[in-house]
Amino acid sequence: MTWQLAFVAATAVLTTAAAARAWLRSEAHRDAVARRDPRRRAAMIDPLVTLAIQVRLGELAHELHHLTDDPDVYARAHHWRAVQGAYDELLREACRLSGLDVRDTPLRADERARNDERLREELELSSRGWSW
Repeated sequence: MTWQLAFVAATAVLTTAAAARAWLRSEAHRDAVARRDPRRRAAMIDPLVTLAIQVRLGELAHELHHLTDDPDVYARAHHWRAVQGAYDELLREACRLSGLDVRDTPLRADERARNDERLREELELSSRGWSW
């Protein structure tokens, strides 16, 4: 009778341990931890998403330099404003992804991010290891 009781107790412990291990590895557990601790959320961000944003930021920065340097671009001011707006929005998305405080500006044609805000965001991202 004693060995049967020990067997039942051991089975209950193993079943509970297996269930706990499955919960700890589940997506629901990771989401619950991410909601409680924002630093863990930053650690669980997909690195390929970060890389894609960095690559796109680099492409937009190159396009801005190209528009500034080439005097023969048709409608240069229009293209520059469009690329600058896309760059600013992608910069804000990168800040959100890395957990930085972002001051959103309304997406209207007559309003753009100020240069000092853009510089602050770029410096904050580069201090966290971002490069583009």
